[in-house]
Amino acid sequence: MAKNTSKKIKELKGIKPEKITDEQLSNVQNTINEINKFQLEIGSIEVQKHQLLHHVNGLRDNLATLQAEFEKEYGTYDVSIKDGTINYPEENGETDKED
Repeated sequence: MAKNTSKKIKELKGIKPEKITDEQLSNVQNTINEINKFQLEIGSIEVQKHQLLHHVNGLRDNLATLQAEFEKEYGTYDVSIKDGTINYPEENGETDKED
């Protein structure tokens, strides 16, 4: 109760505290440290994301090159990725038939 009495006496005299309590300081420091930690982690994740996006773009460029090769060699790039079957385009509404 001495703390409360001392606090009220200071209030009556118009004395303002100069510092926050050690517990409050610790709480603020811990909170700021956590914020900084997570912001740093978010930054790392964003860098990874950026690198992955570049990698995906490179793979898309590679796919476009492969499709161009298929188009040149087979006349189409429409290929089943499941079994490699070439899906030739229909001509005049009919596919090539062997009689």
